[in-house]
Amino acid sequence: MRIGELREANGQGTPDHCRGREGKCVVMTKSELIQHIADLNPHLYHRDVERIVTTIFDEISEALSRGDRVELRGFGAFSVKKREARIGRNPRTGAAVNVSEKHVPFFKTGKQLRERLNGREG
Repeated sequence: MRIGELREANGQGTPDHCRGREGKCVVMTKSELIQHIADLNPHLYHRDVERIVTTIFDEISEALSRGDRVELRGFGAFSVKKREARIGRNPRTGAAVNVSEKHVPFFKTGKQLRERLNGREG
């Protein structure tokens, strides 16, 4: 069952803001991911699947907050990029604004995922 079908089965329908290719929803929430994994693995309790997914997300977040890189072969790599302080512009007034240094999460897709998205199985 795909996520758009899952929403329809739960009576939620597909919101207008997330219509993608072929009218299917392209947004997947954490709870939908958990439900999808639980549906694919009926031998696991829903609460265990929820704990697994939450733990994975927490570990990725912790690693990024330490400045580490997280690489999932075939899927992609999460890292943190540093954006230097700069002078920006207020778009309404045109006045110069100091923008402080910040660290932002970055995701680079893996080769297999990129090939799958472009219609070539990897």
